[in-house]
Amino acid sequence: MSHPISLEFFPPKTPEGAEKLRVARQKLYALQPEFCSVTFGAGGSTQDGTLQTVSEIMTEGCPAAPHLSCIGQSRETIRERLSAYAAAGVKRIVALRGDLPSGYGLGGEFRYASELVSFIRAETGRQFHIEVAAYPETHPQAKSPMSDLDAFIAKVEAGADAGITQYFFNADAYFRYVEDLASRGVKVPVVPGIMPITSSSQLIRFSDACGAEIPRWIRMRLQAYGDDTASIKAFGLDVVADLCRRLLAGGAPGLHFYTMNQAQATLDLCSRIGLR
Repeated sequence: MSHPISLEFFPPKTPEGAEKLRVARQKLYALQPEFCSVTFGAGGSTQDGTLQTVSEIMTEGCPAAPHLSCIGQSRETIRERLSAYAAAGVKRIVALRGDLPSGYGLGGEFRYASELVSFIRAETGRQFHIEVAAYPETHPQAKSPMSDLDAFIAKVEAGADAGITQYFFNADAYFRYVEDLASRGVKVPVVPGIMPITSSSQLIRFSDACGAEIPRWIRMRLQAYGDDTASIKAFGLDVVADLCRRLLAGGAPGLHFYTMNQAQATLDLCSRIGLR
């Protein structure tokens, strides 16, 4: 059974990081990803790194999708970025609102990702396939689960082609989210974002920052393993492989792996669930 997968990387900050990422990508291309996405730093701190990494991935023969966040950007800066991406041969964009830097008022010309999606469509027509973020466990800044669903629907109505979710470990949250969208007539594919578990401290720090729920039993087990990284990785592989199997069996259109610029955990997961 073949399911499309995609991979996410972040722009490396050092030449050593760039070299490590090249090595990791070469290993991961064995999975034949549909595309690789590259994140975009808060406040645009790594914007040039995003384009550089995207260009390298495309030169290596894989489609690449830069993340484009609109907080703190003007129409002009977004227009420039779109034309740079078009010139580089980019065909996909992941359109996001972006995180609010601390102490930052809602300045800039875009307040919501739906406004960014509308702007991309107005400027470039159907030139780009647009992915947007989805939050099965509700965005941490949303007023309610329903208003969060409305926000996703607004992005689709503005012209988004597909959603990629924040990572989660509760398959029911994902299935409920997709059902709720279907009941509102939304038909775009929503691809689950998958975070391999390789370190408990990193996972807990990340999850607290982005509002992803770590089920208590998983958190307790990770804490019980202490510094035993081999046990943490083995347990993480079991838990996340089960999640992936359940998602695909339940009809998820594919899987999007948050690689953290490492190859092994994603390769192990795909091997375990038979996506090689």
